[in-house]
Amino acid sequence: MTTIDARSLGTSVRRIEGPDKVLGTAHYAAEAPVENPLHLRPVQATVARGTVTAIDTAAAEALPGVVAVITHEQAPRLVDGGDPEVLVLQDRTVVHRGQYVAAVLAETSEVAAEAASLVVVTYDEEAQTTGFDPDSPELYAPSVLGNGQAADTVVGDPDAALASAAVTVDATYTTPVEHHTPMEPHATVARWDGDRLEVHESSQGVGLAQQVLAGLFGLEPEDVRVVSPHVGGGFGTKGFLHAGSVLTVLAARLVPGRPVRFALSRQEMFQTVGYRATTVQHLRLGASADGTLTAVAHDVVAGSARWKEFVEPAGGSSRSMYATATLRTSHRAVPLDLDAPTYMRAPGEAPGSLGLECAMDELAVALGIDPIELRVRNEPSVHPESGLPYSSRNLVACLRTGAERFGWADRDPRPRTRLVDGWWHGTGVAAGTFPAFRMPGSTANIAFSEGRYRVEIGAADIGQGARTVLTQIAADALAVPVDRISVVIGSTDVPPGSIAGGSAGTASWGSTIAEAADRFRDKWGDDPEDGSEADAATPDNPWAEELAMAAHCAQFAEVAVHADTGEVRVPRLLGVYGVGNVLNPQLARSQLRGGIIWGLSMALHEESVVDPRFGQVVNHDLAGYHIAANADVRDVEAIWVDEDDPYVNPMGAKGIGEIGIVGVAAAIANAAYHATGVRVRSLPITCDAFLGG
Repeated sequence: MTTIDARSLGTSVRRIEGPDKVLGTAHYAAEAPVENPLHLRPVQATVARGTVTAIDTAAAEALPGVVAVITHEQAPRLVDGGDPEVLVLQDRTVVHRGQYVAAVLAETSEVAAEAASLVVVTYDEEAQTTGFDPDSPELYAPSVLGNGQAADTVVGDPDAALASAAVTVDATYTTPVEHHTPMEPHATVARWDGDRLEVHESSQGVGLAQQVLAGLFGLEPEDVRVVSPHVGGGFGTKGFLHAGSVLTVLAARLVPGRPVRFALSRQEMFQTVGYRATTVQHLRLGASADGTLTAVAHDVVAGSARWKEFVEPAGGSSRSMYATATLRTSHRAVPLDLDAPTYMRAPGEAPGSLGLECAMDELAVALGIDPIELRVRNEPSVHPESGLPYSSRNLVACLRTGAERFGWADRDPRPRTRLVDGWWHGTGVAAGTFPAFRMPGSTANIAFSEGRYRVEIGAADIGQGARTVLTQIAADALAVPVDRISVVIGSTDVPPGSIAGGSAGTASWGSTIAEAADRFRDKWGDDPEDGSEADAATPDNPWAEELAMAAHCAQFAEVAVHADTGEVRVPRLLGVYGVGNVLNPQLARSQLRGGIIWGLSMALHEESVVDPRFGQVVNHDLAGYHIAANADVRDVEAIWVDEDDPYVNPMGAKGIGEIGIVGVAAAIANAAYHATGVRVRSLPITCDAFLGG
């Protein structure tokens, strides 16, 4: 395995693109410098299920400045690659409210919006189901979960173990529909030149976007250029192309030579680009009197789309968190006539940790054991499901370090004992995990000219600092200062890169760059001449089948609940992480604190409310869909334990993009119980939960 002599790695090199972002010279997708663009506005379905019977476009077409109104009748035919979401305007069928049923192209965005409002669509409406019911008669077992895992897993006989356990917990936890709401909405600018296509896209993976567009339009991949130099947040929603991107390219096909621009409004971000689906999680834990787990059963019911399956793998992390003699996880899906769910930061682990970690807290209370001690007593020596040893696992160190830093020893374990100026105060803890792996499919090219190394790879910087960290990796792998490295990413003009997802970007791209650097030095030495060049694909990890690899965390929260109003505040949050080698402490702390704050937002605010009569998210803007703001965020601290793991990749680093959020909501819920004696098992946690009892 390639190894790196760390010089820059482990230091807080400043963001390379930081000045451009501060000065406003960093171009995002909607700001692509194109000449004379047309503006696209969609016409969206107003029914959740049915068939378009007629579309009257006359009034829209008569409006000055309108260039075209596109329906399924004029739209170019697309090649069906198996994903119904991107087969835009191909027939009359409506599968969810907000689906694109027509589009307007106009000289200005204002004219396009007015014209879209003048298009009259008539439907033959069918019976629809958009309200989530965990007892739905249509409930079914999916063949696979969103992360590729099997829906169900069983070890031993957990029902028998539960029946004979000295102490049990039997509780149900629920999480609502949540939306990604990145700062930059989805946006696409597309232009055709003959049979060549150029697309500026807000994307977590330009290579995958290129492949999808080439397939849909019957092109060779090299005839599709996708550019995405800067992305204002993704969190999963920009990992794959959605209907709006394809609609823009399809519309541009009808006006060859002119670019077409489409940027989603904030309200449209709640309609066609995915979300985290509702989960109902039934947890049953069995333990002996000393706290040893004898059974874990985590049964999940989640929402999905009738027309495109994606099932949140909320029970997945329960397969590896704690040692237990018997285990069952199961997932069932409710088919709904809604937009399709998709990946959202820590898919599975974020909502799933609420169920498992709150149930562990309830078990600790039932046993009279400190909740940290309970977790330590059930620390596995090997991966509970696969039986593989861990490359590194420092959850106990995270718990112990966090307990000392947070002042856990001073905690009175009894709930509702600390009243300060009219506020009940309590503290809580939760733990979490997220897999560490690398994705195949990247290639890095290194070229030397005039004393500098140019490193090219189709990576994506979605705000995590990929440019900076990849520059550090390349510099150390080539044994040169960082100021001699130029990293070029975010375009299909450079060799392909895997998507920024699964907290695997740095591991995947960094391993590829390290391999290319190794080949470069083998070929040209440390004193290359102009024109020296080498490339490499992502190397296989020889330990991938021999060791279990994952990041771990311990989350600590202090919660204050007003005794009269039930108002909830979170004065302190601490996350402690075992994430291998931290490559850039400043960027890592930013990522981890961002994850913690999102966990706070998940715990107290975020909920997309679907009107079951119409299949519409009624709070579809940032006035109605609340996210954590400055006033909500008090003392938020992220630290990590030393963790030497040479097996995960040449940098010894584990992904940090998602582990930050895992367990935070559970820690807050557990702290709220400790403060008030009221156990809240549904998110978000609101004032009414603490009133009237």
